[in-house]
Amino acid sequence: MSAFRGLDISASGMTAHRIWQEVVAVNLANAETTRTPSGEPFRRKLVVMMQDGLGVRVVSIIDDPSPFRLVYDPSHPDADANGYVRMPNVHPVLEMVDLLAATRGYEFNAQAFAVQRQMLQQALDLLR
Repeated sequence: MSAFRGLDISASGMTAHRIWQEVVAVNLANAETTRTPSGEPFRRKLVVMMQDGLGVRVVSIIDDPSPFRLVYDPSHPDADANGYVRMPNVHPVLEMVDLLAATRGYEFNAQAFAVQRQMLQQALDLLR
């Protein structure tokens, strides 16, 4: 087993959590986007992570299949004949919870990386 395996694991966790943070930022930025190039409202993105031999990795970023929210706003340009607008399935409070979890995960991996680096440095110092 490599002495750097722990660093690889922590680095993979940091990368996965950074991607999760970026996806949350995209979701929040599009929370009011009622029309995308496909003609539909923005659909919330979800990060799918998987454990592998060297930690964790992002397998894919998928669309959340939950239904769009309906908001009554007959003056909106995207309103249907009944005055309802299909809004993105993004809930800012849930996104903030996800952002907090992703940030904490990143921080924990960064702390683990720093501790492992310090232990390796101390081991090298003993060899001098």
